[in-house]
Amino acid sequence: MKLQRMNRRALSLGALAVSGALALSACGTDDTGTSGSGDSSSSSTAAAGSIQCDDASGQILADGSSAQKNAIDAWVKNFTQACSGVQINYKGGGSGAGVTAFTQGTVAFAGSDSALEPEEIEASKEVCSGGQGIDLPMVGGPIAVGYNVPGVDNLVLDAPTLAQIFDSKITNWNDEAIAKLNPDAELPDLKIQAFHRSEDSGTTDNFTKYLIETTPDNWNYEGGKAWQAKGGQAASGSAGMAQQVQQNSGAIGYMELSYAKELSVVAIDTGAAAPVAASVDGATKAIADAKVVGTGKDLALELNYATQADGAYPITLVTYEIVCDKGNKADTLPATKAFLTYIASEEGQQVLADNDYAPMPADIISKVRTTVSELS
Repeated sequence: MKLQRMNRRALSLGALAVSGALALSACGTDDTGTSGSGDSSSSSTAAAGSIQCDDASGQILADGSSAQKNAIDAWVKNFTQACSGVQINYKGGGSGAGVTAFTQGTVAFAGSDSALEPEEIEASKEVCSGGQGIDLPMVGGPIAVGYNVPGVDNLVLDAPTLAQIFDSKITNWNDEAIAKLNPDAELPDLKIQAFHRSEDSGTTDNFTKYLIETTPDNWNYEGGKAWQAKGGQAASGSAGMAQQVQQNSGAIGYMELSYAKELSVVAIDTGAAAPVAASVDGATKAIADAKVVGTGKDLALELNYATQADGAYPITLVTYEIVCDKGNKADTLPATKAFLTYIASEEGQQVLADNDYAPMPADIISKVRTTVSELS
């Protein structure tokens, strides 16, 4: 199967340059880098029409996953157009920063590409009066492996070669292992520059979980949000990762698909009938095979990174919105609850599909909606 370079939609709610805190209000301008303002305006108005503001007002501070930042920006734009009394400031400083901010009680909710660890749940009880932090799976997406190799637009890799590339064991693009997977490609004699995230990252956690589960002999690390392999170069955030890959010949890096619009992306040989390219549909197929492993109202998922189902893209993450099941701050609860209700709605999930993210499977998002409605 000939795999062509990903050609994304011209309409992008959130560009690579977007970084730092973003506070949008109903009367604000389009700060999300939207192109084609006419279509965007009508789409936002239609989406905003179904949003229930209820008693939502004031400012919501949030932080966390940069992988979902483009989705959050689109959601915030729609929500604040409908609910003029609300401002939402989502920093997008990475999953580690988000969880830390949540357990310290400085944000109304956090975004994380990894479910809360037991010690983080325990810490959350200090800020969730009478309750604890819970994971609400809200955003799905493939982790694209973007690369910059002149003359090579269709590249296939498998788990062992990826592991050896990111562990500095394969260091040149014309290596025999890469050539074997790409017999028709003219691979250059070019040094590989492998980039990893510099900060604690849920994207790193999920990417390395894939390597641990599928090729443990080639990836002898425990995994987690912090990068552990030796060598390589560091980049900050999903946007920073994509920028470094785009600017450096011979580079390769991992990032959420919506950040890989300008890059060639690797197709993964999973053992299925054909290599699988990163796609929204492929991610949804993979997430549908996940199991809920959280207890009580916690909806943490266990993904099957070793899937060999045709069309299922294995390097997939789920971003959770983390809130208190009980004991949320009274001054921000109405706005937080209204915003989460919107993004879990059918309209909110459609925003994901329109922006290269994967909506949650129906049975999972149904549980999320019920849980959100019971937040207190």
